[in-house]
Amino acid sequence: MNDIILLVEDDEKLSGMIADFLRSHNFNVVVEGHGNRAIEFIEQNQPRAVILDVMLPGTDGFTICRTVRPKYQGPILMLTSLSDEIDEIAGLENGADDYLSKPVKSHVLLAHLRALLRRVESDEPVQNQDKIINAGNIAINAQNRSVMCDSKEVHLTTAEYNLLWLLAERSGEVVSREELHRKTFKLEYDGTDRSIDLRISRLRRKLGDDPKLPYIIKTIRGEGYLLAI
Repeated sequence: MNDIILLVEDDEKLSGMIADFLRSHNFNVVVEGHGNRAIEFIEQNQPRAVILDVMLPGTDGFTICRTVRPKYQGPILMLTSLSDEIDEIAGLENGADDYLSKPVKSHVLLAHLRALLRRVESDEPVQNQDKIINAGNIAINAQNRSVMCDSKEVHLTTAEYNLLWLLAERSGEVVSREELHRKTFKLEYDGTDRSIDLRISRLRRKLGDDPKLPYIIKTIRGEGYLLAI
């Protein structure tokens, strides 16, 4: 991946303000205002991160996120409509790593972007690069960051892989939502954020886990999540 931060926003005034602010903090920002061109740019250039608006000419942000995810492993920060929980859930379900409601304050956007980059680029959950964790029919290889389920490779985003690794390191134990949130987002859990739950839902779907009666990643009511051995 290169050092470009791609800002996908068709509001020229807003995109100009955001781009100038991020550039003042030493980020290399490229602005794209059309959804179709954004897909092509992401796939060809593999930016360091993508800041993605939902409403765009051409292809909308949800479709962009869903389309590029199989080929792009970097973080995607989605900008959603004000207080629209449906947009937030849809963004995460389509592969976004984080979301912010518009209008967004510049310093808040900067903090979230930096947290995403720290999380992705440090690969903190992986302490032993030679380690392979086996949990039931799942094999997680830290060296090449691959996941096999029933001998078939499962393609995960960086955020999904790191969350699965956190659970795998404590395989057979309950890991609290608070701990997962703190280690994933580098922020304390406020008791209402559903980001971890939505990421667990995406992991279950990719691993072929039954959402109604999961047998791989189990929900322990009132305590957290457990990766079954």
